[in-house]
Parts: sequence; structure tokens; C-alpha cells
Amino acid sequence: MDLNFGFIGLGLIGGSLAKAIRAFHPDSHILAYNRSLPVLETAKKEGVIDEICEEVGPRFSCCDYIFLCAPVSINIQYMKILRGYISPDCIVSDVGSVKGMIHEEAAALGLGSCFIGGHPMAGSEKTGYDNSKVRLLENAYYILTPSEDVNIQKISDYTELVASLGAIPLVLTHQEHDYITAGISHLPHIVAATLVNLVRELDTEDEHMKLIAAGGFKDITRIASSSPDMWQQICLENPENISRTLDAFIRMLIQARCQVEQKDAPRLYDMFSGARDYRDSIDILPEGPLKKSHMLYCDIADEPGGIATIATLLAMEQISIKNIGIIHNREFEDGVLRIEFYEGADQEKALEILKKRNYTIHIR
Repeated sequence: MDLNFGFIGLGLIGGSLAKAIRAFHPDSHILAYNRSLPVLETAKKEGVIDEICEEVGPRFSCCDYIFLCAPVSINIQYMKILRGYISPDCIVSDVGSVKGMIHEEAAALGLGSCFIGGHPMAGSEKTGYDNSKVRLLENAYYILTPSEDVNIQKISDYTELVASLGAIPLVLTHQEHDYITAGISHLPHIVAATLVNLVRELDTEDEHMKLIAAGGFKDITRIASSSPDMWQQICLENPENISRTLDAFIRMLIQARCQVEQKDAPRLYDMFSGARDYRDSIDILPEGPLKKSHMLYCDIADEPGGIATIATLLAMEQISIKNIGIIHNREFEDGVLRIEFYEGADQEKALEILKKRNYTIHIR
């Protein structure tokens, strides 16, 4: 695929998208603008981009695709500049978590025939080009929200491009997108942030809650480490949908409080059982953005070299370890050492090897 791609912004998502295009379509020409020139210089040195643009202007007129990878308010500013340079055949897209505002602006600028909103359902609590990865989009849903005036061929071309990068294209209206992401993305970040703030307020002077926080608490609050600037903007851009989902969540919290106060055993069981069954069904979907984790929990003695011995045993069998670490709070975990693998086959092979060495192994 010999196409010209233009990028406005090379952060986590923009950088990962550019790296994926370079990897899967090496003959493409990629030009980019970023507020930080050193980022562009790094990307060019790594061979990710071909051309550095020191301003957003006429050079982008050659592009078959232009990706707006800055915050929505900044993307809108650049759309106004690009309007005079975009070719009729170009597809203009963004990678933002909220679509309503930018779709409205695209229509107002007369760009409805070339604008297709995009939202890769992938990311990290880490930000910036340095954390971008060539396979960040792999097996992740990539939502496309075409404007009403976009022709079918452009939608088809963009869908094929997304699929070629290893992502899973899903076409929605921008209204559907903003409602759905309010529930499965925006609300969880608000919940995680408020839960962390709650524990901070309830903690003892000795910070014992903070000391022993692990397991379930760390899992549910991991995303609270995300960029506060980004999530502030998301809340400002999608207030109606977020407020709607917050209202529903608050009603369910009130119901849970009543069930606890009244010691309503059957309804408490139903709450946890229903949540467990639905959550487990997400992991067993054949495809999706939530990849199944492959972990073992191993009981080991607290002695020098214990972890190194296990790592060496697995390395000798060419088994790659994704993550390994000691669990200090084992309220919800079996085994003091948690080992995570990239593939299920590696997990099974490690299980066999460690059991032969008489290690006690648990699988969650």
C-alpha cells in the first residue's frame, strides 16, 4: 500500500498508529507535525516518519489520510487550518475518546464528505511517544464514526486499513460511540479516581490502607494513574452521556448500600454472582480489546535467589516472562510470586516445569 499519511501529534496513540503503519505498510510515506520538535526528530531517526513538518499547512495537501492525534479542542483548530489544503479524496480522522464535538465542527467546516472519526480502544495510563508501541492496536477494537456525507468507498478503505494493522474495525454513529464509551471507558475512570480519593480520605495517619493496598484495589484503580489533563477534557466534552451513566451507577450504589444495611443475603449474592458471570463472559469472547491474561501464582521460600532460580528454569526452556513480582497482600491471591506470560502455551509449559521441580502452583 503506497499511500501518504499525515499526523498531527505523535503521542501514545499517534505514535503507535504511525509505527503500525510503518510496520505493516513500509512503502508508505509518513509526514508529521508535533509541538515538540525532539519527538519528531526521534521518530524520523527511528524510521517511523519520513518527513518533519514544522507547521500545519500546504504540505498536508498530498495526504491520503490525515490523523488528528491532539486533544479535541486543538484538533478543531488544526481542522480549520487544514480545510484549505485537504484533497477531495483524503480521509480525515481523529483518535479521540469523544466524537460529538469534532463531528459538529467537521460539518460546520464543510468537511463532512471526508471526515471519519476514529477511536482505537487501546492505550495505557502512560502517555507520550516514548510509550508508543507498534502493536498497541493489535486485537483492539478500532471504532469508526463516519460523517453522514462520507461515501461508502471511503468507509471501506478506512476499514481495510484498520484491519491491516491488526485491529478490529467497528462502525458506529458518533452518537452511539459517545454513549457507549461513557459507560465502558469514561465512567470507570471517574470511579477509579473517586475510589482512590476516598481511600486517601479514609486512611489512618500511619497510611495503613495505602501500605497494604494491592490485589483487587490496585486492579480496579490502575487507570486512576492516567493523564488528569486528558480526562478533564473528556468529561467536559461528553457531559450528558457521562452524567446519565453516573446517575445509573449512583442508583446501583444506593441499592448496594441498602442491601448491606438490611443484610439482604439473596440480593447481595445476586449482585456479586451476576457481576462475576458477566465479567467472566468478557474474557471468553473470541476477539476483543481485553486480552486474556496468562498467570501463575507460585509459593516460594523467602530466601536469596528464589525468584532468580525460577526465572532461570523458565529461560532455559525458552519461555518468555511478561512480568514477575512478589505479592505482599495476598487477601485475593494464591501464591506469593506472580508470573505473567505472553501466551497460554508458555503458561502451560511453565506449569509443567515448575510442578516437576515440586513448586506449589496456583492458577487463577
